Amino acid sequence: MYLEIVTPEASLVAGEVESITVPGVEGEFQMLNNHAPIVSVLQEGKVKFKGNPTIAEGFQKKFTKEADTWVLHIAGGTVECNNNRVMVLAD
Repeated sequence: MYLEIVTPEASLVAGEVESITVPGVEGEFQMLNNHAPIVSVLQEGKVKFKGNPTIAEGFQKKFTKEADTWVLHIAGGTVECNNNRVMVLAD
């Protein structure tokens, strides 16, 4: 599936991933290929994804890597998943 993570500063991530986990207001949830369409509000927490998408130059320090999973801490935002495309608008 294709992942984009966008903040007010810049587009941080773009590319193919195997999975993404986000901190929804009702709890953490994961999206995989062919996930049902969804739009959700995100709370403060960690966005985690597996894969090797492009991380924008100058923003690599915002990410940590735990085993094979990339992690980005966010203050909140929204996520939309539709047709194997996930867009995270993060604060």
